[in-house]
Amino acid sequence: MLQVFKLPDLGEGLTESELLSWKVAVGDSVQLNQVIAEVETAKAVVELPSPYEGVVADLLAEPGQTVPVGDPIVSFQISSEHDAAAPGSSAASGNAVVEEEEERRQPTLVGYGAEVAQKGRPQRRARATVGAAVGAADSAPQAGGVVVLERPRETVTERPRSTPPVRKFARDSGVNLELVTGTGPAGLITREDVENFIKPSAAPAASPAAATVAATATTVAPSVVTATGVAGARETRTPIKGVRKATAAAMVSSAFTAPHVTEFLTVDVTKTMKLIRSLKENKEFAGVRLGPMTIVAKVVSMGLMRHPELNSRWDEAAGEIVTPNYVNLGIAAATPRGLMVPNIKDAQSMSLRELADALTDLVVTAREGKSSPEQLTQGTFTITNVGVFGVDAGTPIINPGEAAILAMGQVRKQPWAHKGKIKLREVMTLSLSFDHRLVDGEQGSKFLSELGAVLEDPASLMTLV
Repeated sequence: MLQVFKLPDLGEGLTESELLSWKVAVGDSVQLNQVIAEVETAKAVVELPSPYEGVVADLLAEPGQTVPVGDPIVSFQISSEHDAAAPGSSAASGNAVVEEEEERRQPTLVGYGAEVAQKGRPQRRARATVGAAVGAADSAPQAGGVVVLERPRETVTERPRSTPPVRKFARDSGVNLELVTGTGPAGLITREDVENFIKPSAAPAASPAAATVAATATTVAPSVVTATGVAGARETRTPIKGVRKATAAAMVSSAFTAPHVTEFLTVDVTKTMKLIRSLKENKEFAGVRLGPMTIVAKVVSMGLMRHPELNSRWDEAAGEIVTPNYVNLGIAAATPRGLMVPNIKDAQSMSLRELADALTDLVVTAREGKSSPEQLTQGTFTITNVGVFGVDAGTPIINPGEAAILAMGQVRKQPWAHKGKIKLREVMTLSLSFDHRLVDGEQGSKFLSELGAVLEDPASLMTLV
């Protein structure tokens, strides 16, 4: 029989993923949990395992295509011994595609695909229409350590039936498939149906609303030049998706939700730079990447325990300020996929060596696009190092859900007053942005001043222990 695998819910409320590549081809035999595809969410590149054991019958999505959660991506021919037929059916049902009218999708960990239910059928949650009731998370039971949100029954809306190429053509043409009548088998929407919708003169009379959409699609579509565009075109249009789309939404939300305040402090870090050079010669740090970020991360992790306001978050729904008793230190990393902010869990309890190793692993993993959901969530404070780009200072935007962010500028040699004389010293500017709902000016200033004092004289860190 034929089993269709739909793109699973990859967690974190993501609604779509871009298919990067297939790891299998039509006719390949696939084992349970074998990696069959690589997809890119707004947070990471994920290897998608198969919930079935069988032979690949058809690939229903193309590399480069953005697929909504719940859309079919691949079908498998399952042998009789692995049949997952519904009760009352038999193996003689042949190649009938099993369609589940009422499905439940449960949260799954990114990279682990869909949960394999009894009889080999991956469970899904029904796609809800606007206004569907959602259950409260507070009363959600736990299964195997994973919180499963139970939801009331939801009204299910049938998605217009069409093939991936037709959906892509409609999307590129600005056509809503819900307005198109399919003339193919069982109401399947064909490319010709979409073309006829765009050209009302060639299609049956449409409603005024449909005609308006069609006219808009006809006017807009020819002017679009994609990133792969036309040679000699005067402009290039790049689809807003993936990490860029998620980052933009997060930054806009943060900028217009949290009242930002930014303070600057320029400090003499000559002694800190000498400490770094000295540590590199210590056998305990042999082969370890050390830099200003390592020292700043250590000092910040300790400082946040002394100034918990900067390590808190604003819970609007509960009407509470939540202050963790730990530091999940986020590190803003520029990657080929865009800005990523993975974080180091419980950074406050790490030694300098452990922190240095964690920083290296975190950045390398992020640049390879392999950061796990755990690394990309639950951060409490973020550091961004704009100094690596030759920048002295900036006004960083707070990572959503956090109270503050620190930007490190470039370490420069410049004239500086030192012991009553002007000398050439190594100097760096720190920029601290904080949410004024959570952090008062006095609290932010004390934290920044304390950080600067330790960077000017690392030995003073002992007084804070």
